[in-house]
Amino acid sequence: MLLRRVWPSRPTFESPFADYGQLRRQMLRLFDAMGTEPFGDMGATVFPPVNISQDSENYYVRAELPGVAPKELEINALGQRLSISGKREIAKENEQASYHRKEREEGVFNRTLSLPAEFDVNHVDAQYQAGILTVTLPKAEAAKPRQIVVKS
Repeated sequence: MLLRRVWPSRPTFESPFADYGQLRRQMLRLFDAMGTEPFGDMGATVFPPVNISQDSENYYVRAELPGVAPKELEINALGQRLSISGKREIAKENEQASYHRKEREEGVFNRTLSLPAEFDVNHVDAQYQAGILTVTLPKAEAAKPRQIVVKS
């Protein structure tokens, strides 16, 4: 039996996926220029933004909540978790107003945070001033640092 190879050895038709690599690189470049993760939840934000800090006695959670009335806030604490929920309403524009940009979110929100250790839920304090909610969470006795004496 005689086999004969015909040039070219590759098929003559073009694959529909031939340009996939180039298209993928262009899409990734586009997402990188937009500053978002590809195929992530584009435009999603976390509300309210918070800072969590601590000292030897307390944890402090500071949340930015501009435009939220204190009576609309609900704070729950259990174990190592703190939950902040509420509702923010933004005054409506007149019927004929059209937006060029709308970044201020409104509606119901709920944010649950995990702290590094348990805190005393019976002595949690919350203060709201100038749009900043400050929650002070006293550390549980087991979470407080202890001075250890070194014996020689």
